[in-house]
Amino acid sequence: MITVMRHLLVILGDQLNHDSAVFDGFDAAFDRVWMAEVREESVRIPVSRPRIVMFLAAMRHFRDELRAKGRTVDYVELAEAAPSLEAALLVAVRKLSPQRVIFVTPGEWGVRERLRVALEQVGQAFEERADRHFLCSTSRFAEHAKGRKQLRMEFFYREMRRAQGVLIDADGEPERGRWNFDVENRASFGRGGPGTLLDGAPIAFTPDALTQQVIAEVHATFAEHVGELRDFDWPVTREQSLHALQDFIAKRLESFGEYQDAMWTEEPWLFHSRLSAALNLKLLDPREVITAAEQAYRAGRVPLAAAEGFIRQILGWREYVRGIYWLHMPGYLQRNALTASEPLPSFYWTGDTDMHCLRQCIEQTLRFGYAHHIQRLMVTGLFTLLLGVDPRRVHEWYLSVYVDAVEWVELPNTLGMSQYADGGVMASKPYVATGRYIQKMSNYCDGCRYDPAVSVGDSACPFTTLYWDFLLRHQASLRANPRMGLQLRNLARLDATTRARISKQAETLRCSLRPRS
Repeated sequence: MITVMRHLLVILGDQLNHDSAVFDGFDAAFDRVWMAEVREESVRIPVSRPRIVMFLAAMRHFRDELRAKGRTVDYVELAEAAPSLEAALLVAVRKLSPQRVIFVTPGEWGVRERLRVALEQVGQAFEERADRHFLCSTSRFAEHAKGRKQLRMEFFYREMRRAQGVLIDADGEPERGRWNFDVENRASFGRGGPGTLLDGAPIAFTPDALTQQVIAEVHATFAEHVGELRDFDWPVTREQSLHALQDFIAKRLESFGEYQDAMWTEEPWLFHSRLSAALNLKLLDPREVITAAEQAYRAGRVPLAAAEGFIRQILGWREYVRGIYWLHMPGYLQRNALTASEPLPSFYWTGDTDMHCLRQCIEQTLRFGYAHHIQRLMVTGLFTLLLGVDPRRVHEWYLSVYVDAVEWVELPNTLGMSQYADGGVMASKPYVATGRYIQKMSNYCDGCRYDPAVSVGDSACPFTTLYWDFLLRHQASLRANPRMGLQLRNLARLDATTRARISKQAETLRCSLRPRS
């Protein structure tokens, strides 16, 4: 029992690492941990039920692990939740009168500001500690960005490879003389599909009694929220997350590189790792994930292209998007370079659409809380970009439905990479394509009533119609981008009649997807 309250350690739902900086100097005789489940975090943006279960189940398991270590934990469960995180914290501060509140920088700018303001207003001393889970600090990223007219992930990634000594040979050069094997990592399955390449389903984790309790509570409390819970089998503890890592390295990393962009009907996982949620909740450390992939390559178990492609996602993209987030917030959230203003189509919350590719990706998302990066970028994200949906609404959907969504990683990937709303901070060009891209990378177009080769008429693929309409609407601004030259030259080949028909069909489509007043 603590008699004199020294430090109150605040741990948020995405900070579930036992080696967190928040524990530095911890003394069980004088310090205690504080955690809270806050209803507001699930309703401010209507969060899907799989995502709520992911966070709450992981938090409760982490709480029990801390208590097993002899640490005092004040834990506020959902049923007794205060109106907001900061309100709940202030209740604890008034009750316990700690000398100091300590927290690690949250993964969301708004949460950080609300905590700081609330503590300052009541005169509570506090200390914010840097999150050493990441390999690149925000200050180091700011130094990388300083003086650069344009930021590009590839250059940052090379710096990180050298700094961390990852896939670097004895002479300090990239393994086999190449930094990037992206060209080898864009294969599709062809007509036969993944077939025997798949070595069984990924390891699944049957919910234990604690997780089942969370599922029941979430099902009852958030009955109106989207998302299914019957298939919930995500790793919610560090032990489970380590098993998931070992399973991925052994069974799927070998083919991950080559087929990381491929998609296939009724195959949600393919060769992807299912580790992003465990990483983002900090049940796994990125260093151990990177090391496992590199060791598999050096032991001859996986090709270099596969190891490098996977490592690039973690050491490159993951660290890069976090740097972008903290460099540009809070204004980044308001960016809308293409002045997009359409509402998000209602079928994003149901999957009820006759476009087979979108139905596949959205139904999968609502069922599992998961879609891999190409499904997000080049199906659900591509459609909203071409349609002209307000990027803030797109961001809110992605933050709501995916179990791995934390704002620092989700916002730049959605608003910047997917929607080009930041005007080129994240991506060197808008990632736009016709339905032919989806046809090339998947079998989604098989049996679909739309033809990806057709842009106007009853059989026209909406992606293809909207692609040409997107170029027509934005050609003036896109001319300044040298990477859009080929696409704009193809646009110039369209005659006036075809252009007019495309614009008319695109507007008819947009009107049909707007909510009826």
